[in-house]
Amino acid sequence: MKKPFSTENITTLISKATEITGDVHFSGVLEVEGKVHGNIYADDDSSAEVRVRESGLVQGEIKVPSVIINGLVEGDVHSTQHLELAAKARVVGNVYYHLIEMVMGSEVNGSLCHPASADLKPRQLGVEKSDVMGKDEVPVFVKNC
Repeated sequence: MKKPFSTENITTLISKATEITGDVHFSGVLEVEGKVHGNIYADDDSSAEVRVRESGLVQGEIKVPSVIINGLVEGDVHSTQHLELAAKARVVGNVYYHLIEMVMGSEVNGSLCHPASADLKPRQLGVEKSDVMGKDEVPVFVKNC
């Protein structure tokens, strides 16, 4: 008897010579070595993973539970599980993450936003104003993403 076909461990490759215009919605693993001009989506409750390789380019938003970037992403990145920025990763946009790993050499030109801190209102950092500030100084606030 044959086992039912599972799409959970399927890998889709967008090769170096491939250019896609439009949004991509996938499950399993998506490897981007070519160009995607559009958004990349996967369900938040899935085990989906996107890998943007060194030669890969994504011009659009990425909303995938697990993300590994070693190429260029021009758009916001949303990861609900794990985000890895490898040595040649460049992100031009905001990064929303639960767990992040950044290797020396990776670059983010935007904000890093953790969901726990993104929900907080701006607050003063851990010291009292009277302890360290003169009467003319302005308090430091945490940026709200």
